[in-house]
Amino acid sequence: MMIDNKAKFFCLRGKALNVLPYFDSRAVESLSKAVKLDPTLIEAWNELGESYWKDKKIEEAQNCFQGAINKKKNKVSLRNLSMVQRQLGNDFNSRVSHVKESVSTAKEAVALDLTDGRSWFVLGNAYLSLFFYAGQCPKVLKQSLAAYAKAESDIREVNNADLYYNKAVVLKFQELYEEALKCYKKSSLLAPSWNDPKENIDDLHNRLKTTVEMIENKGYHKSKKLNLFTSQLKDSDFGIYSNCFYKNSSNQVVAIKKVLISDLNLFQNNDVAVCGKVIAIIPVKDGVPFSFIMMDAAFACIAVSVFNLAVEKGLIVGDTVAISNPFVQDHNVTTETQIFSYKSIRVETPLVMMINKRKVGPERLAFSVLTVANESE
Repeated sequence: MMIDNKAKFFCLRGKALNVLPYFDSRAVESLSKAVKLDPTLIEAWNELGESYWKDKKIEEAQNCFQGAINKKKNKVSLRNLSMVQRQLGNDFNSRVSHVKESVSTAKEAVALDLTDGRSWFVLGNAYLSLFFYAGQCPKVLKQSLAAYAKAESDIREVNNADLYYNKAVVLKFQELYEEALKCYKKSSLLAPSWNDPKENIDDLHNRLKTTVEMIENKGYHKSKKLNLFTSQLKDSDFGIYSNCFYKNSSNQVVAIKKVLISDLNLFQNNDVAVCGKVIAIIPVKDGVPFSFIMMDAAFACIAVSVFNLAVEKGLIVGDTVAISNPFVQDHNVTTETQIFSYKSIRVETPLVMMINKRKVGPERLAFSVLTVANESE
């Protein structure tokens, strides 16, 4: 048998052994022979890298994919390398750096074939990882969602349960709950034996139910307790926002106006601050965002979602909170059994908050990390 034929034989044998989801040492043995006989056999390098990855030998997998790229830039090696890069790093800063590299590498894969949905899927996953590692920036979520939309447009990805699961994660953190529930359901239908989508549907449904109930029933506190909460609210609870002047986006010096929840408009409320008491904490899976119900001096209640807040540095019932330039959202979520309607304030960073008259400092910040579903990558 000719050397090139031997190389292809061992490549095909290794590929066949590598088709199952678990590691098989015989696959590594065959694929190693293939690349030794023909170092230019890109397919064998990619399969060998995937086999090492199954064995949790991340550095060996990285070397295989990078070596294949050095020989010939190709989308399969690039997106595999992007996935591996998200697993690298011994500390937080190095992980952030590798996740950023992962985004760049995935972009290279996409650039080689703009019609390949799998490459767009990997890019979406890279952006989603970046969202959690690098400050939960809303722009990054939008980039992730756009990449997933591109992946969906490829007919080869329409049965990818991970795609719809990860898209649901993005939609959930954008607080687009009805769309998130639909994607979780689609993921569950595509992978009936996978419990995660079902668990997230139940968790999100319970969160919405609890939020509405806590708003409508004012945290289930008795009138005496509610009166105590409101009597404790003073102008001084606005902290630095009590007498605050600053330059706005138009470079005008303006004073922040103290308002009630009923004074807030939908979306961005510039140059105002709202203050209230925490009357309930809403349990949230993974702790992101930190969610609670706030009641103002007029007994009006609203949900608040705070991103980038360390769970152990969170708030407790009875704390006083002031929020400047609040962004208000109107939620109307229709499920198969219920309709959930309520308003919330979305806080991208706790640094715009006052808690118990003190401005929140960087010590309360925490960038949470989430592992994306990537079985189909």
